[in-house]
Amino acid sequence: MTAVSAFGAVSDVSGAVIETHGLTKRYRGGQLAVDRLDLSVPAGSVFGFLGPNGSGKTTTIRMLMGLMEPTAGTATLLGRPVPRAARGVLPQVGALIEGPALYGFLSGRDNLVRYDAADPTADPRTRRARVAEALDRVGLTAAGGKKAKAYSLGMKQRLGLAAALLQPRRLLVLDEPTNGLDPQGMREIRTLVRELTADGTTVFLSSHLLDEIEQVCTHAAVMSRGRLLVQGPVADLAAGTRGRLAVTTPDPGEAVRVLKEQGVTDVAVVEERVSGELPAGETEPADLNAALVRAGVRVRSFGVERVSLEDAFVALTGEGFDVVG
Repeated sequence: MTAVSAFGAVSDVSGAVIETHGLTKRYRGGQLAVDRLDLSVPAGSVFGFLGPNGSGKTTTIRMLMGLMEPTAGTATLLGRPVPRAARGVLPQVGALIEGPALYGFLSGRDNLVRYDAADPTADPRTRRARVAEALDRVGLTAAGGKKAKAYSLGMKQRLGLAAALLQPRRLLVLDEPTNGLDPQGMREIRTLVRELTADGTTVFLSSHLLDEIEQVCTHAAVMSRGRLLVQGPVADLAAGTRGRLAVTTPDPGEAVRVLKEQGVTDVAVVEERVSGELPAGETEPADLNAALVRAGVRVRSFGVERVSLEDAFVALTGEGFDVVG
């Protein structure tokens, strides 16, 4: 599958907090997990990293965080090469990858104390205050004294996010941050992400919840089978896919006949609603409306539905989003 260029310049090179050039990972046995990835994440953005299972997202994140050596290519975080300069740059990066690693016999609060104590840049004199603030930011103050093994999946995700927020971060890397959260918890995480970007933190997150990505992300990249398909502002990504025509009429049968004659495909009828794929080429929606009127079709409403990020994803990859795993 051939990668296409971005819909526009994502950012000036000097303003990219994550950059990769030809980043490649081939596992023993020949499996190509990431294939010549060129990625650019603008400073100050909320960047959604999208792709079905097996698309190379987690492998990419692990290479970015210095947890895995690339087979070829380069990657930089905050202008520093990784994994070579990982020890110098990672203190400025918060991460939640593949779920948090917790001590089940310790309370949530004591888990954060352990995490903070492992950070050589953390001032031990203000440790308790940092832990209390992190718990408060993710809504776990009341459960801070509870053992982590008794936490629900959503609470564990919150605690992992709190660990990533113990220190001010220039970059936050989140792998499925809303996994296990109820709708209210998801809203709270969205609010928190917006607050972090307002404070100057760039947030890079992968998710299978396309609606969540669309609500919170300013930019996105779509991966499939190890290759980058497209990257750019979310609004531009969705705009690259044409929406479906939708017509409401008491004459659906005649409307279907006329629209098919005009080149509309994948026509569907539900009671008085007729929808279909707009024809390729220069046919304008206004021309289709005029054709319906000339044929005597009574048109009660006519328009092109807004394209969602999910629509764009399916158009780009040719497949749905696997939400399991």
